[in-house]
Amino acid sequence: MTTPALAALRARFGDHCSTARPVLEAHGRDESGLDFALPEAVVFAQSEEDVLSALQLAREHGLAVVPFAVGSSLEGQVIPVRGGLSLDLSGMKRIVAIEPGGFQATVQPGVTYPELNRLLRSHGLFFPVDPGAEASLGGMASTNASGTGAVKYGTTRDNVLEMRVALMDGRVIRVGSKARKTSAGYDLKHLFIGAEGTLGVITELTVRLWPRPAELAVLRCTFATIAEAAACAVSVMHAALGPERLELLDEEQLRAVNRHRGTAYPERPTLWIELGASSRAALDGALELCRELCLDAGGQTLHAAFSEAERASIWEARHHAYYALRALYPNHANLSTDLCVPLHRLPDVLAFTRRRCDERGLHASFVGHVGDGNFHVLFHAAPDDHAGWATIHEVYGEMVTAALEAGGTCTGEHGVGLHKRAYLAQERPDSLELMRGIKALLDPEGLLNPGKIL
Repeated sequence: MTTPALAALRARFGDHCSTARPVLEAHGRDESGLDFALPEAVVFAQSEEDVLSALQLAREHGLAVVPFAVGSSLEGQVIPVRGGLSLDLSGMKRIVAIEPGGFQATVQPGVTYPELNRLLRSHGLFFPVDPGAEASLGGMASTNASGTGAVKYGTTRDNVLEMRVALMDGRVIRVGSKARKTSAGYDLKHLFIGAEGTLGVITELTVRLWPRPAELAVLRCTFATIAEAAACAVSVMHAALGPERLELLDEEQLRAVNRHRGTAYPERPTLWIELGASSRAALDGALELCRELCLDAGGQTLHAAFSEAERASIWEARHHAYYALRALYPNHANLSTDLCVPLHRLPDVLAFTRRRCDERGLHASFVGHVGDGNFHVLFHAAPDDHAGWATIHEVYGEMVTAALEAGGTCTGEHGVGLHKRAYLAQERPDSLELMRGIKALLDPEGLLNPGKIL
């Protein structure tokens, strides 16, 4: 960054522009811990006007611009690999409007989904996309995040109605519609959702809201193998029970959770199935059918949790699975995968992956949003174990190939970022150049989050 560029940023943003080393370091990594690169300055945007000013100065001085909010991504999306400017949107936290009758809320991109849900509780509504980390809604839209609630409510893409997006040329465009449906022109909203800040900067979102179920319970069921658990998940989905959440944790992951949280869950492959209903009688009927399906699929111990406190504890344990594994092996580096396959292929692909890990001597744990066909393998090894990491990446590549051959994808929810660019090329060889063309059209100088996706 040249001296004139830094002077221009400081003149426009004053104390909201920082080059302090701790601030730069906080914006040089994400939750994965796999990569690190310092920006040359951080601008803390407070408004859409600030975003436009930052983009204008970036154009004038040829600065890379990397949008940043919470930094909870896992694929390197927020890492400024070419220096430049980290554009921190976490201060854009205004709730513009909550419209209970329209089941929608309009917010700035720095609002986190837990913050929004705390405000919605009094309306009997909630925003259902729940990736675990206290992610910002702008970041969730940028990566098309999902999580435990996607099995019933869909991903972020399914729950954003409208957005305002600042483009690199200085325009702000509105994409989508506050109406529940529209057929007006090209679907540009979905172009920007999942674009990871490479095409524009989201400055406002209108999201869909849902009524809270009146009655909820979580059924926990253990199995002898993860393949049996995955097959049971398929049966539950076929039974049209419409689970709120349907999650798989293997024995290694539950061992980590028990050590990390002081719990005593059986350390065997386990399904956690949350069911909701409008009445207790309806919930009891759904639970009884679910129990029968689990037992028919080889389920062993079953336990139902009804209280809000116990259910919250279960889902907090699930959301902290990644951190639990890191705590169990504090001196190891970690790699979290993210594959998604058609639901009927999930048992086979999971069994293949577990078999390859065992054959190659890899110590890995499995978790998954298995109602979606989405699963994660959490690899770990000492940072200097070069042979171990070579094996991990070989097995990771085999997993991706198996998922693609099954009709799946290299990422169900984490996004591409830095880490999955080669896998995207493997998955989309026929459309990669078209993606490059779209990028060149909207960002001809390549300044918006360079080095990501493509």
